[in-house]
Amino acid sequence: MTANVAREQAGLAHSGTGPVVKPEQAGDDPAIPTLTELLAQRAQDSPNREFLRFGERSWSFAEIDDWTSRLAHRLIEVDVVRPGDRVAVMLPNVVHWPVVWLAALKAGAVAVPINCSYQRADLDFVLRDSGARVVFTDAERSGLVADVVAGEDELADVRVVDIADDGSGAFPDTAPSVPINAGSLANLQYTSGTTGYPKACVLTQDYWVRLGWICAAATGLGAEDVLLTAQPFSYMDPQWNTALALTLGAPLVVLPRFSASTFMADVRRHRATFVYVLGSMPTLLFKQPPAPDDRDNDLRMVFCSGIPVGLHAQLEERWGAPWREVYGMTESGIDLYSSFGDADAVGSGSLGHPVPTKQVRVVDPDGSEVADGESGELVVAGRPMMNGYWNRPEDTARVLRSGWLHTGDVVVRHPEHGIRLVGRIKDMVRRGGENVASVEVEAALERDDLVVSAAVVAEPDGILGEEVKAFVQLATGVPADRATAEEIVERAGKELARFKVPRYVEFVADFPRTPSERVNKPALKARAADDPGIIHDLAARRN
Repeated sequence: MTANVAREQAGLAHSGTGPVVKPEQAGDDPAIPTLTELLAQRAQDSPNREFLRFGERSWSFAEIDDWTSRLAHRLIEVDVVRPGDRVAVMLPNVVHWPVVWLAALKAGAVAVPINCSYQRADLDFVLRDSGARVVFTDAERSGLVADVVAGEDELADVRVVDIADDGSGAFPDTAPSVPINAGSLANLQYTSGTTGYPKACVLTQDYWVRLGWICAAATGLGAEDVLLTAQPFSYMDPQWNTALALTLGAPLVVLPRFSASTFMADVRRHRATFVYVLGSMPTLLFKQPPAPDDRDNDLRMVFCSGIPVGLHAQLEERWGAPWREVYGMTESGIDLYSSFGDADAVGSGSLGHPVPTKQVRVVDPDGSEVADGESGELVVAGRPMMNGYWNRPEDTARVLRSGWLHTGDVVVRHPEHGIRLVGRIKDMVRRGGENVASVEVEAALERDDLVVSAAVVAEPDGILGEEVKAFVQLATGVPADRATAEEIVERAGKELARFKVPRYVEFVADFPRTPSERVNKPALKARAADDPGIIHDLAARRN
């Protein structure tokens, strides 16, 4: 069988429109096993097709393939990078980010994405923990990186490369002869680190390629589609969007950052047909004033992690495209999704059903499976899956048990309607003898037009152990006074059991957020402790 015939049978030929990977192929092994081979194949099949678009500039598959090959040679010949060495990337959303990533993989190295907001302590930790040999950065951050490297004997041999001149121009544009396969390590992907320093998920080439393959099958996207992302590239979402673009042979548009006020205008301007949003992004988008041209877009489908149940139908109606839930973690890539053909998923709160390569269970603290309709922890097995946490054998053993990833998410399984998220094991308020899921209270508060966003935390209480406290960001022009606090809590109380209704309300101008656009609750609580605002105690009203 020739390579071309094999690719056509695998669904990767690009002679026309339509799905590149058919739904029934989602459980198959990807036709091409590595990101670097995918890029080379796209450069051969469709050299002049657009691959990456940043701002008003774009690059074709052939241009990125050539550039990454030259840079890979520079890494090997100048920086003496060998297979398995770590190459760190501390850059904002610029084209050099995916170029350095793919070049590092071509050199057989392991990429270490670093959050651009990191300061000295976090940066020092990641560089030492990962053992990075080279750091790619820009002029804005090169001073910080150089200072951290110079201040630690352990980092004395780390090379710092400014992307203003990556030194790749003098090298050949053919890929170096480095053996790479599906099991080759690709990333040390550090998690957000909401408690202590972050942990690095060890991710292989297969992880990224399989993630792109499954998402292509789940969406039915084709080469004529246009993908758009707005999250920081150091976070996993733009990376799996890149893997998806390589799978499809479709362009990926990368925005500098997420802005609720301009996001849909960018979707229209770039004629994006597919976007992925998560966390608070749907709510923040919906809170923007409606516009006559809301439905004047090319969107065909939206994947989302955390669609507000009460807004689901309205999100679809407003922008004229189906929104479906997809569930996964950095540790596991993709686990569950709702089919775009499943209209019953709208407003159900369902995370969907397992992808064909995953098995899921819902278990109690002893690991025994709970009955349908009862809450328990979601545990997942299958592929893609991390190899473990870098340098963290105890954490790996705690989370990965007999091949099952313990997600920390509390869910309920309904055979006909899939799995519904209840909350996080560590994001619960234990009020007296009752457990209150923060996510449920937050959803009730955010359905109020007066509220832009909310975060619920536990407040210590001498009698009940913990009480429910809500931090609330109000819509523009809404007075941050006791009357408003009473009004929003009264309305939320019509949807919640009495013990779940917040006793305390503190208004905030904004929220500290993780790269995944979720509220960083440890940072929020630390900020409130350092600079407390006015706290409204509504105990008398609730009782």
